Amino acid sequence: MVKVRRVVANIETPDIAAAKHFYQDVLGLNLLMDLGWIATYGSQETMTVQVSFMAEGGSGTPVPDLSIEVDDVDDVLERMRKAGFAIEYGPADEPWGVRRFYVRDPFGRLVNVLSHR
Repeated sequence: MVKVRRVVANIETPDIAAAKHFYQDVLGLNLLMDLGWIATYGSQETMTVQVSFMAEGGSGTPVPDLSIEVDDVDDVLERMRKAGFAIEYGPADEPWGVRRFYVRDPFGRLVNVLSHR
């Protein structure tokens, strides 16, 4: 059985820096990651509290609606293919340390499924 480790909401924006005042300064979330095109805020105590603001999805991909971290991305990839879901990107080993693929859920939302290497 697959273990989901976290689910992160992704918000597309051309102005990633605008999130800092609301999410960090006022709400008190920590800046967990900043790669220029993505800034993720959350709690350093628990990785289950996170929200990302993105100008792109990384590697020139569109911004996904959700990111779901799993324990075995290749297992989930195979399960998605067997279930008939079309893979829209990947699988790819990204330079920032994740292996991932994109798939659309039944509602048309673009989902980034990933595991950290």
